[in-house]
Amino acid sequence: MIKTVTIPQNNLYSLSIPDNYIGKKIEILMYALDEVVEEKTVAPQKTMADFWGSISDATAIELHQSTEENRNSWEERLNKQF
Repeated sequence: MIKTVTIPQNNLYSLSIPDNYIGKKIEILMYALDEVVEEKTVAPQKTMADFWGSISDATAIELHQSTEENRNSWEERLNKQF
């Protein structure tokens, strides 16, 4: 693999292909480095199972019921809109 960074002085650029690349499928990319946006790492979403044992059973049941009620309320509102 060959990688280089350059600052072109005009809109033409000459590229030399190494002998061992001749006849092979190659990829040539061109982009301005200041336009590259770094991807943010997104942590996986936690589920209720991730908290198993960290809260009491009674609290877990209350939380689950509250979540279900909120979800149902949300779905009812969405269904009314459509």
